[in-house]
Amino acid sequence: MTIIPTAEHKLLSTTVVAVRGNDGSAAIACDGQVTLGNTVLKHSAVKVRALHNGRVLAGFAGSTADALALFELFEGQLDKYRGDLPRAAVELAKQWRTDRMLRRLDAVLLTINDKDLLMISGTGDVVAPDDPFAAVGSGAGYAVAALKAMYSLSDSSAAELAKRALKIAADLCIYTNDQLSVLELAKEQK
Repeated sequence: MTIIPTAEHKLLSTTVVAVRGNDGSAAIACDGQVTLGNTVLKHSAVKVRALHNGRVLAGFAGSTADALALFELFEGQLDKYRGDLPRAAVELAKQWRTDRMLRRLDAVLLTINDKDLLMISGTGDVVAPDDPFAAVGSGAGYAVAALKAMYSLSDSSAAELAKRALKIAADLCIYTNDQLSVLELAKEQK
């Protein structure tokens, strides 16, 4: 799954991937680059978080301040719906789409737990990809292509697959670097 930058999502200069491994593991990972136009401002930003006591992993592409606000709103929905990721995602998307102030937030969230993998956008989209992996941001196409090539040929963990895909994206996308942050779901969560 690739998100193409449009007028609504113009600040997707990063790459975030979420993967469910063949071994049942689940991970989310991001590069660390922060850009403003064609200038790199930071190399080691962390754009992924563990939410709901570590049972949900989420990452973002887009405006940092907007994404942090969305993380807070999303965690509130997760708490309200007792960790039910699909329900919380739909409620966040509805709130994001219908609230006049929230509608201006420029970010895309990628989320994964032990059962679900979802992309959430401000246009009201809550998408569960057909594949056991997804990516958002400017390097998403490269990362997804790498995952498609590797996935069926590998028995690697989700974290290892995510790292390899991001390293390939970093080699090709000028808005993605190789300083990675990776989060895995705790084994007891599965």
